[in-house]
Amino acid sequence: MCTPKFILKTLSCLVAAGLVAACDMQGWNNPYADSDSGKNILYSAFSARPKHLDPAQSYSANEVQFTAQIYEPPLQYHYLKRPYVLVPLVAKLMPVPVYYDAEGRVLDGDADASLVAKTVYEVKIKPGIRYQPHPAFARDGDNYLYHQLSEAQLDDIDVLADFKQTDSRELIAADYVYQIKRLAHPKIHSPIFGLMTEYIDGLSEFSTVLGEQLGADDKAWVDLRQHRLAGAEVVDRYTYRVILKKKYPQFRYWLAMPFFAPIPWEADKFYAQPGLAQKNITLDWYPVGTGPYMLTVNNPNRKMVLTRNPNFRGEAYPSEGEAGDKEAGLLVDAGKSMPFIDKVVFSLEKEAIPYWNKFLQGYYDSSAINSDSFDQAVNIGSSGDATLTDEMKRRGINLYTSIATSTYYGGFNMLDPVVGGDSERARLLRRAIAIALDYEEFISIFQNGRGIPAQGPIPPGIFGYSDGAAGINTYVYDVIDGRAQRKSIEEARALLAEAGYPDGIDQSSGEPLLLYYDTPAVGPAAKATLDWWRKQFKKLNIQLVIRSTDYNRFQQKMRDGKAQIFSWGWNADYPDPENFLFLLYGPNKKAQLNGENAANYANAEFDRLFEEMKNLPNGPKRAAVIKQMIDIARADGPWLWGFHPKVFVLQHEWLKNTKPADVANNTLKYKRLDPVLREQQRAAWNKPILWPLFAVLFFLAALLVPAFIAHKRRQRASAISSFRAAAER
Repeated sequence: MCTPKFILKTLSCLVAAGLVAACDMQGWNNPYADSDSGKNILYSAFSARPKHLDPAQSYSANEVQFTAQIYEPPLQYHYLKRPYVLVPLVAKLMPVPVYYDAEGRVLDGDADASLVAKTVYEVKIKPGIRYQPHPAFARDGDNYLYHQLSEAQLDDIDVLADFKQTDSRELIAADYVYQIKRLAHPKIHSPIFGLMTEYIDGLSEFSTVLGEQLGADDKAWVDLRQHRLAGAEVVDRYTYRVILKKKYPQFRYWLAMPFFAPIPWEADKFYAQPGLAQKNITLDWYPVGTGPYMLTVNNPNRKMVLTRNPNFRGEAYPSEGEAGDKEAGLLVDAGKSMPFIDKVVFSLEKEAIPYWNKFLQGYYDSSAINSDSFDQAVNIGSSGDATLTDEMKRRGINLYTSIATSTYYGGFNMLDPVVGGDSERARLLRRAIAIALDYEEFISIFQNGRGIPAQGPIPPGIFGYSDGAAGINTYVYDVIDGRAQRKSIEEARALLAEAGYPDGIDQSSGEPLLLYYDTPAVGPAAKATLDWWRKQFKKLNIQLVIRSTDYNRFQQKMRDGKAQIFSWGWNADYPDPENFLFLLYGPNKKAQLNGENAANYANAEFDRLFEEMKNLPNGPKRAAVIKQMIDIARADGPWLWGFHPKVFVLQHEWLKNTKPADVANNTLKYKRLDPVLREQQRAAWNKPILWPLFAVLFFLAALLVPAFIAHKRRQRASAISSFRAAAER
């Protein structure tokens, strides 16, 4: 029965709920803890947990966003200067290579590579640098607390934070040598081991010795301090040498990568203990570095958190850059101590739309632009210039664009009997397909115009790239008024006929030409792209069969040299043309040799010029050699040339000191936040819409009030009836 007491109580609860909602809904959709409001925390996201955070193994972009903030190699790239310039990070000075001939005599710095029998890089590091707090360093006197864990201790440990004591120590030169030795460890499988054996003296032999010592027990810890490596030696507490077997000017770029960051032996021993790997307490999950940040939370199903390293020495923000940096506000913090941000929270976001919506609400500080949100964010003018939409401008959002130091390309397997080889017939076939494959259309449809068609392997911003008419690939394009215009499909068909495939028919067999595109792209999301590929070949009346498979099988097919036509890509490891031209270097074939020459291209003259080019300093001579190499590759056509992507990034106005830096990765320390402005904007953009709630309350009240009145009337009528009945008695 609905009593007055119940009705009054219900009405009171509804009103109270409405008042609470009105007073307490400012952060109604905030995905973060209220206690973090207004704090100096940067918010970003990740879509998949990094597989490796061990600097000897890590080699992916989604990993380096973490490792580059934690580990410190000797060198880094200047944050503001372009072209990219190497500067000391932990090193006191820039190391200068010293060259020796076979008799041990010192050679001039510009000595011919054929005369160099040894190159020595001597690195002096700054004293007083300390590691982040970590249980591997914890000691009681001379004894390490956690280097011999008992089963009882392991039972109480689930994550690294469960270790109650931590400590630190000073960074020393021996830590860098220790990490170089780790590159050769058979258990680690460093992706650069094969390349480095070509240069670092004794690295291959060192790996063999370690393998013999490990034997069948590959889980045993080997104290690498006890094994000598000829190519890496400690000089004194703050100095070490790297000895190369030949001249390799590009080695200085490797000294700016996490592969050559220090690892303390204490951490190596600590993580090697039985039982820790089963709990994911490994160097792959919990790095140990001297950088401005340390990883304090690694929850792959939710979030990863970088927190300011309390032992970080501080580093001054750059005081100079390039033209326009001061006007862009990039020198406001010149000379101030970094890092500026206390914590960086990376939340798991598997889908682009939720990420985008949270960015618009102010809950992420920056965002890329996917195809679904492109028109909402950016206008492309008739001249191709990108500007923000009015909605983005009203929110104070900034747009940063750059052409990535990357190349995405289609390729031919040069080992294939139809599309490969150095016969004129195969060369003409490849050229015809390269003309027909309209990458301008691809960029427009699938990249929202974010890219420029590639004329060769080297992207803009890297020495050897030629802009304008001089850089046009005239095998695929005509030069019209100094600009590239793709050759007509009629020219492509004529080349196809000259190759012996008129109208897509193989003259030698009378059968239609059937080609195969191998790809890891599968599922509905890939359908549009694969249909586009079929359409391009259809222009030449060539039947294209799509052979889709999972990524692992596709990789194996590429290693076995069994793919025919494929798509591939390369992001610069370092800003040097060698890092792109080696993608066509014969001894770097993917098939058999497991290199990065995915097309398995081999041209003796190209290879000879590559050997000459890689040891030359940037200048007219090197530029001329590079031009010769690119001309050879264009004529042979092992690639479909593809495009260089444009990077579009949106950023809220409260995030400062942003400059696109594709090659530099340790950039979080330069960023600065205005948390007060962010909090104000979040409040303005996320005001709760309360009228539906009050409408519901009004509707419920409209239902309950008449019931209350009717009930009171019934009570009054009942009381009157009772009174009359009593009076009559």
